[in-house]
Amino acid sequence: MPEYRSIAFLGLGHMGTPMAANLVKAGHRVAGFDVVPAARDAARAAGIPVSGSPREAVAGADVVLTMFPSGEHVLAAYQGIDGEPGLLAAAAPGTVFLDCSTINVAEAREAAALTGAAGHTFVDAPVSGGVVGAGAGTLTFMVGAPAAGFADILPLLEVMGKRVVHCGDHGAGQAAKICNNLILGVSMIAVSEAFVLGEELGLSHQALFDVASAASGQCWALTTNCPVPGPVPGSPANRDYLPGFAGSLMAKDLNLAVNALRSTGVAGRLGPLAAEIYDTFTAEGGASRDFSAIITDIRARSEQERGAAPAHHDGSPE
Repeated sequence: MPEYRSIAFLGLGHMGTPMAANLVKAGHRVAGFDVVPAARDAARAAGIPVSGSPREAVAGADVVLTMFPSGEHVLAAYQGIDGEPGLLAAAAPGTVFLDCSTINVAEAREAAALTGAAGHTFVDAPVSGGVVGAGAGTLTFMVGAPAAGFADILPLLEVMGKRVVHCGDHGAGQAAKICNNLILGVSMIAVSEAFVLGEELGLSHQALFDVASAASGQCWALTTNCPVPGPVPGSPANRDYLPGFAGSLMAKDLNLAVNALRSTGVAGRLGPLAAEIYDTFTAEGGASRDFSAIITDIRARSEQERGAAPAHHDGSPE
């Protein structure tokens, strides 16, 4: 028989709501909360019970799952702000704190130390797979926790994802996520530049895709999240770059990678440049578009530099 858990799910955004809904469908007792009223309404519509406050959601829970925008939010929620007690104080002794946010490795380790000092256990488990994966229950979880903590939380993660990787002790899940998204951000820029170059050289999108997807240029940014419409029907490019994985989130993750590069003394060059590119993209209107829409920024800047008429975006010249 499955073990049903009582879960406080805090952070019911585009990712959190489908994740929480999958836990409800699996029979777990979920009490959700989000600071945004519209998010609470959407969660209720998805069948998720919503509490009146974070502390109310946490009361009686044996697992507190957080899905927040940043490490600053996670630490503030755990400790409390403006004299108000936080989640660590509100939880019953021995509660499992499962953080699925993407934050700095140092922040994850600080959260683990705070949680342990308060008599609880901590697991960092950032996710990959986007909104589609959250809805389908096919996310990948990268987990940082001692072996016992990993074993305890594994059944819950398997409800929300199809792949769960134990990466090491506290902070290791965040380390894996940051490294993975460094690869992803850089590769999406490279794929997008290649398609824009192909357009200018007279290649159709399909021809370039057919070659690169079966050759040494093959990568996830090309074969799953292709930045041009047509070759991969399920990619956001076919939906006017509706995310997906938003440009603002890629910018955030790349800046986390830059922080890690600097703190470790790794002489990364492409990571900081990719972060700069996505920071600019986000500031100039790309924040809510899929990160693959970086190709539109590359086209626009190319046209500005050339001062010439643009090519058709199917890859054929005007």
